[in-house]
Amino acid sequence: MSIKGKAYITGIYEHPTRKAPDKTLPQLHAEIAKGVLEDAGLTKDDVDGYFCAGDAPGLGPINMIEYLGLNNVHHMDSTETGGSSYIVHVNHAAQAIAAGHCSVALITLAGRPVADAKEGKSARFYSPDTPDLPFEMPYRFNVVNMYAMCAMRHMHEYGTTSEQLAWIKIAASHHAQHNEHAKLRDVVTVEDVVNSPMIADPLHRLDCCVVTDGGGGLLVVSPEVAKSLKRPLVKVLGAGEAPKHLAGGYVDLTYSGACWSGPKAFEEAGVKPTDIKYASIYDSFTITVLETLEDLGFCEKGKGGAFVSDGNLISGVGKLPFNTDGGGLCNNHPGNRGGMTKVIEAARQIRGEAHPKVQVPNCDIALAHGTGGLLGARMGSATLILGSEAA
Repeated sequence: MSIKGKAYITGIYEHPTRKAPDKTLPQLHAEIAKGVLEDAGLTKDDVDGYFCAGDAPGLGPINMIEYLGLNNVHHMDSTETGGSSYIVHVNHAAQAIAAGHCSVALITLAGRPVADAKEGKSARFYSPDTPDLPFEMPYRFNVVNMYAMCAMRHMHEYGTTSEQLAWIKIAASHHAQHNEHAKLRDVVTVEDVVNSPMIADPLHRLDCCVVTDGGGGLLVVSPEVAKSLKRPLVKVLGAGEAPKHLAGGYVDLTYSGACWSGPKAFEEAGVKPTDIKYASIYDSFTITVLETLEDLGFCEKGKGGAFVSDGNLISGVGKLPFNTDGGGLCNNHPGNRGGMTKVIEAARQIRGEAHPKVQVPNCDIALAHGTGGLLGARMGSATLILGSEAA
């Protein structure tokens, strides 16, 4: 069953905080849910579907449904694919709506890694029974190192340079300067990026995303509900999701799961990469963006360095405006899970509600992509294509 035109995003909300020492994780979820519902013009009693991932405390969605006071839920989903979970949730919500299982699906994300670190709490991603744990943990892999290996391999294979990667951060900074909530608002140059401290060769500090508390939420509804509300219509056109793993060690570090999730989303939506007016791309590191753009078909494999250079990702300047809120590189990476904010900004662009300095004219088709897990190891990739009512 195709989800094209079967569901709409009518509510979006990005929590304004970037540091939440005075808020609990459930409280953040609740404030986000309230913001999403108010944006759509609905109440919690209208919600009959709830979606969350591993960031939500408790037993999947059960504890959160009670905490949020949702009394009419008869469809729930706690799919966990890391930072791409929330793009997967939009896909699954649209599927559930198309199948008649629910009509108003609430999706929330919240995290407080900054506050947790100050309180001496550490994130736990693995249980003792995780199958890869005995083989990998003795080597004490580091997240930045995993992405650095991808960048180094891409440079070796295709001649990509640090200066080319820097243009991704530059584009994000040009957009973040207009976002009052962005953690980093200073516009940077190639020299600023390549002269920032080396974190894991060849990635510099400014090649890395910010770490923030906060979160965001979405409301995915049936066409009937969407058209009864006085909100701009953002139609779900297509989606794709795919894992990529280490294949017993036979792994190519120069591509991501986007090479499978992207074509599925484009096929369902009936569009091509050249039809996309705006792209939200998961940007945990600059190399994540470069490989994803190649894998989604915006340029040939190995040509990503040239594609992102010279302002090609800057709104009003380049051919493919990306992450016009500043993205994870400059704005917000709540709970180390950036997929949610990618959908929020794509929906803003379709609505025409992005900041006037970065709003893409006549933005009728937008893409949001998430990468969960690690680019250099196992990952869950998810691609979502949104459109205006006329698309």
